[in-house]
Amino acid sequence: MDFESQFLEFSKGLPLWRPDAVSKNRRAKVVDFFCGCGGTSLGFAAIPDFFQIVCGIDINPIALKSFGSNFGCKTYCKDIREITEDTLKEIKELAAHTKDEPLILVGCAPCQGFSAHRKKDKEKPEDQRNSLIRTFAQLAIQINPDYIVMENVQEVLNGKFRCHYEEAKAIFTEAGYYVTQRVYNAAAFGVPQARVRAIIVASKRPFTMPFGVLKQDSFNTVRDAIGNLPKANDINGNDPYHFSSKHKQSTIDVIAQVPKNGGSRPPHVGPPCLDKVKGFSDVYGRLFWDKPAITITKTSRNPACGRFCHPEEDRGLTLREVARLQSFPDSFIFEGGSSDRYEQVGEAVPPLLSMAIATQIYLQETKPNEL
Repeated sequence: MDFESQFLEFSKGLPLWRPDAVSKNRRAKVVDFFCGCGGTSLGFAAIPDFFQIVCGIDINPIALKSFGSNFGCKTYCKDIREITEDTLKEIKELAAHTKDEPLILVGCAPCQGFSAHRKKDKEKPEDQRNSLIRTFAQLAIQINPDYIVMENVQEVLNGKFRCHYEEAKAIFTEAGYYVTQRVYNAAAFGVPQARVRAIIVASKRPFTMPFGVLKQDSFNTVRDAIGNLPKANDINGNDPYHFSSKHKQSTIDVIAQVPKNGGSRPPHVGPPCLDKVKGFSDVYGRLFWDKPAITITKTSRNPACGRFCHPEEDRGLTLREVARLQSFPDSFIFEGGSSDRYEQVGEAVPPLLSMAIATQIYLQETKPNEL
């Protein structure tokens, strides 16, 4: 079976995934650094009977609780720069595998230090989070996995920040890994969202990065993702994640003046400061029903932070809506308060994007002659 056919088959099962369906003793093992709530791990775990998530490492205890609730495995609440030899030994023991049991190490370092808006801030010192890529690379080769998967914003491959990628690449290459990379729009793999990210894979044998399976005219849309949801904030509803923020009346009044289905805030509507500074064209804007959403972020519940208004209703987006726009199944558990949950969703790797790389690894390990 070719990549596209296999991926589409696996992706049909993602909405049906449940935390209680996690099984042990699968053939391949996955260790997830910077795991967050587990978007990347889910893309692997949802492939039937192959990938086993053995542990997650993150500095955020609430996100880590979500990870544990969904995957039922060992977790470590640690800054990777402070991982001790004893902890590394434990991780190696959990990840122990034979030559017939591939080990995958995932490491999606925080991307804020590389984001485009920081490029405009040339006088600020470089974000210390950027050094996490080097630290992760050094840890990764000590664990000695068969595959190392990294996701980040595309700026990690461009301009002044490329040096961090080159540094990690040098560490991997010196340790005997092949390194390849590609920039993807997550929408090309069925994520109902325009989210452009770089994926980097280091592997012990040559690895072919997959191509997207959908063209722009067939991308999944906001309507595909959330069009069948009931009206939000229904007290008789049984979905605890389908409630929007309690907006101020002034916020509701602004949203009500924005044209339905993709409309933008009219001039002189809302806070006067928005008309004085360029760059706020998406603030209080509505999503289009029949296009992918814009990039979902941790502030996506707040209409004042971007095009995060419902296409028709006069409100921001619910957690259920942003989770679906990230391709999370409805069964996924998000721990913590409202802000914690939105942050976890916004900072996650869309599971469908992760599943694309997981599918290619699956094919390379099970059907190498077909690639």
